[in-house]
Amino acid sequence: MRAALIVGLSGEVLTADERSYLRDVQPAGIILFGRNCSAPDQIRALVGASCSAIGSNEVLVLIDQEGGRVRRLRPPQWRELPAARAFARLRDLDKKQGERAAWLAARLTAQDLRSIGINTNCTPVLDLKIEGAHDIIGDRAYGTTPAEIARLGRAVAEGHMAGGVVPVIKHIPGHGRALADSHFELPVVDISRAELSATDFAPFRSLADMPAAMTAHVVYSAIDPALPGSASARVTGEVIRGEIGFDGLLMSDDLGMKALSGSFVERARAVIAAGSDVALHCSGNFEEMQAVAGGVPALSGRAFERFEACLAVTRQIQPFDVAEAEAAVALAIGQATTAVV
Repeated sequence: MRAALIVGLSGEVLTADERSYLRDVQPAGIILFGRNCSAPDQIRALVGASCSAIGSNEVLVLIDQEGGRVRRLRPPQWRELPAARAFARLRDLDKKQGERAAWLAARLTAQDLRSIGINTNCTPVLDLKIEGAHDIIGDRAYGTTPAEIARLGRAVAEGHMAGGVVPVIKHIPGHGRALADSHFELPVVDISRAELSATDFAPFRSLADMPAAMTAHVVYSAIDPALPGSASARVTGEVIRGEIGFDGLLMSDDLGMKALSGSFVERARAVIAAGSDVALHCSGNFEEMQAVAGGVPALSGRAFERFEACLAVTRQIQPFDVAEAEAAVALAIGQATTAVV
């Protein structure tokens, strides 16, 4: 039985402790960061060793490969990939071309990820770019209006799925208005629920059919002034599962982020109790990993069905024109370069 947990690893090879941990805990997945990635063969070996320790290839292998400043795989080993803003600029010049380029870039990224054993990408970001908000979102946003973000976000999500990679929409129900970075402190958003519904929640509502989503460590004072959304049963039940209508696999953002308080076992219990299907722990700190494992249940019922639905995405790969996709990425890189200049 799989634990309702996705964990990071400490380095480029499994330690003996990590191997035993994966065997005993059997998490639903692992997540890779730059510290885990030096070369294609090394990543394949790490993923293979992790799956072997868990005892199954039916494992979600995650990475953050959005493009721009949020990407774990970088040149010269891996291809250049621009931020979301570059595709938004292409879309502004030519709507169809911009959306096609976003799909092609995502499909090409999916192929690159699959070639090294990664089957889940924590993208697209569906958060709004809000003037005056913290720049943690910034150029990661696909636009400034819900409709713009939804259209490009869908292109990116569907491009990944066409390549057998699970997209994880984030940060549900919206991080764009935050005045702080939840990696370092707890943001509080003080606007009405009606305004949130019309703006921040809207892109997520448009992509509610996606297979996976990541929550936001943000307090929405109009909904639950006491708890961040990731640990709030009201936000999860009334907004994410209710108003937005998302019924895919719901994972917390990283339990190690400073927006959260309490011990790691308490954090894990809190996000699961709030309604997340799986807890996410990223640092690879072994002591923390042990604590988190004590705070999560086995995947069962609807949560397990959602996990299996994600795995089903990884088995459906569609052909595409690689040359066309590489040209689309080059075009987007050109837009990013022009914007900088």
